[in-house]
Amino acid sequence: MKAAEVRHILDTIGGMFPDAHCELNHSNAFELTIAVLLSAQCTDATVNKVTEDLFQKYKAPIDYISVPLEELEQDIRRIGLFRNKAKHIQNLCSILIEQYGGEVPQAHDLLVTLPGVGRKTANVVVSNAFGVPAIAVDTHVERVAKRLALAGWKDSVLEVEKKLMKAVPREEWTLTHHRLIFFGRYHCKAQNPQCQICPLLDVCREGKKRMKTAVIRKDKVHTKPNKELEKKRMG
Repeated sequence: MKAAEVRHILDTIGGMFPDAHCELNHSNAFELTIAVLLSAQCTDATVNKVTEDLFQKYKAPIDYISVPLEELEQDIRRIGLFRNKAKHIQNLCSILIEQYGGEVPQAHDLLVTLPGVGRKTANVVVSNAFGVPAIAVDTHVERVAKRLALAGWKDSVLEVEKKLMKAVPREEWTLTHHRLIFFGRYHCKAQNPQCQICPLLDVCREGKKRMKTAVIRKDKVHTKPNKELEKKRMG
């Protein structure tokens, strides 16, 4: 894709969601790390409901390992995969205390070694907590990138990330990440995307396909009564 086309996409989405931001509530890097870990296969809204009480009870890594695993599980049981996530949290907190003085490391390569912290989580933490430009590819970012041909349909998450990093100016990586999420979460949804009012329909291969299908279905609806009327006349 040409640079001008990428610029058009970025500016259009930027105009739609100029105030896009991380919607996971947190007050420091540690809370953000816990929140992103909990958000896997779970909505940000649900995570925020859980962390509202969680972050009042647990202030630091030592707090999470000072309670039985079963108690932590109950505190996050509204979160999907809560048992595995509770184990990851306690293991992560133990490592932070033993190796990093209770602080979240700022280096990406160190973050991804922590239990429950994958590349996406590390990208979110370094970009939002430490101001390091990064593009975290979640389901929304992946879907939007592929629909707008910023990445290939069969590209892996890592390939999508690399293509976005190459296409988007480095200083815009973090902001673009947030805007792509907002665009995918509130406009270009997985089900029933708002193609009919989308300002990027002209460059969206998925949108064009959906609109074409919608026109064909509409034509069938209009032609069916006519055929039935013709049969009655002939009968």
